[in-house]
Parts: sequence; structure tokens; C-alpha cells
Amino acid sequence: MKNVVVFTGAGVSADSGLSTFRDSDGLWAEYRIEDVCTPEALARDRQTVIDFYNMRRRELERVEPNAGHRAIRELERFCRVNVVTQNVDDLHERAGSSRVLHLHGELRKLCSSADPRLVYPIEGWRQEPDARAEDGSLLRPFIVFFGEPVPMFERAAEVVSQADVLIVVGTSLAVYPAASLVNYVRREVPVYLVDPGEPSLAGVRNRVIHIRMRSAEGMPMLAERLRRESEG
Repeated sequence: MKNVVVFTGAGVSADSGLSTFRDSDGLWAEYRIEDVCTPEALARDRQTVIDFYNMRRRELERVEPNAGHRAIRELERFCRVNVVTQNVDDLHERAGSSRVLHLHGELRKLCSSADPRLVYPIEGWRQEPDARAEDGSLLRPFIVFFGEPVPMFERAAEVVSQADVLIVVGTSLAVYPAASLVNYVRREVPVYLVDPGEPSLAGVRNRVIHIRMRSAEGMPMLAERLRRESEG
């Protein structure tokens, strides 16, 4: 059974209707990343940051996994699949994927401001700004803010290095260090790129098969192709 690693970005969730920072007319067009996604923003204007993530959770409750998420789940019928995602939503899990590694945190969790190992699921969508962890510190979104280290990066690099097939879907490969994960794949491993744009694959010497479609269109086609190959 082949070991397939699927590296996903915002484009996969956008097909469910979730807004992204790069949408010119998206829900978050009125916000700057510096105002809602940095440690400095949380210290400077905690209420704005908490409100921002409350709104994102509320939006998440209104959407469902799409055909791209479901196709990734279907790969598990004939491959060992690990999903490495830059997305903070839970749509991969809700679609049924069993091994999901979140690089940038998880929207439906909170953590201690003093000890990020103290992590708590959040019920519903609203975080109260004065809620505290068991160590007494204020809770914060369980999100890797810009400027913070990515604690799961080394584990993700290890997962990618063991892939027999790498699928890169719905990511511009513009956010580092996450984008550099494609450089950890072994030289002989084929890389499938599912994206209508032209993400940078600088430094990747592998054979790249580019499916110029959105995730919800391209992933079902690719899953079917890999299924046929597995039976061949």
C-alpha cells in the first residue's frame, strides 16, 4: 500500500465557501494580518483578535466539507494517507480523514497564553475574552501567529520525507516555512499539483504533474486515477 501525503492549503477550504486572507473581496478584506494574526496584535488589542477568531468559528459552523475533502478521504480506501494542512479549520476531519497534521493550529481549540501545551476544545464559536486556562493565564486561540515558530514543522517534514506520492493542493506555496515542505520529498517521488494557478515549486526536482483545477474538481479526478493505478 502506497504512502500518500496530501499537503493542503486555503484553496481546499475556499471551495467550501470559507474566506481566505488572499480573497480580494473576502470576509476578511477589512483586516490586516498584522492586526489580527500576530502576538503583538493579541497583546495590543486582545478584543479585536478574539472577535476575529470568533467570527471565523461562526463562519466555519455554516459550511461543510466539499468534494476535494471527500476525495482526499477516499484515498484511504487504497492508500495510507497523511494530510498535512496549513488550514486551521476541521473540514478534513469532518470529511473523515483519519490522520491530519495541522501546521498552523486549530480553530476549534484554545490554549494557555503561558503554556501552549495546555490545549482545550471550544464548544460553539464564541471565546469569552476573560476565559482562563488551568494555570491561570488567559486563553488564546490555538493558532500559530505570524512571527511564531511552527512547532509541528519537523514532524511534517518527516511525514513528507516518507511519502511514495506527494499531492500538493490548494496552496500558493507562499507562506514559509510551510511552503518549504515540498523540498523534503525524496527525489524519485512523483508530485501532483492540484491548483488552477502557478504555485512556485522552486527547488523541486521531482516529476511534477500539474492538474490545473480547483481542489473540488481536480482531487476527485486524481483520486480516481490513483485508485486505478493501485488496482493495475
